[in-house]
Amino acid sequence: MTQVSTAFVADPELIEELEKQSKPVAVGSDGVLFHQGDAPTGVYILRKGAARLTSKSDGDAILSVRAIAGSLLGVPSVVGAKPYSLTAEALEGAEVSLLSCEDFVQLMNTQPTLSFRVLQVLAEEVRFAREALSHL
Repeated sequence: MTQVSTAFVADPELIEELEKQSKPVAVGSDGVLFHQGDAPTGVYILRKGAARLTSKSDGDAILSVRAIAGSLLGVPSVVGAKPYSLTAEALEGAEVSLLSCEDFVQLMNTQPTLSFRVLQVLAEEVRFAREALSHL
């Protein structure tokens, strides 16, 4: 069962600033933005619609979440310079932008107030993950 989560949603001002540096992404027919285990390419901004985020272990889905418009996808991987820990799939009608790793890091280094807002998104993701784990 896929649950809807606001854990990935950023405040509108942060989204606005990130979108200034981002580029629209053409979503392929399969909708996949990135796979679990891929090297990070950047932070994806879900501008419209929804996306499904899944995590697998030994080939079985252990988590399935529906992210909504205003969500930032891939932040932990870009910040930590580690592979994506989830697979993100844009659902039909979704509009997505990509802020490259380099542009994201530069923006965080030059605008500390944005960095704090990104930390708030990360904190929500951690809370969500811990809550999900408590129900296993």
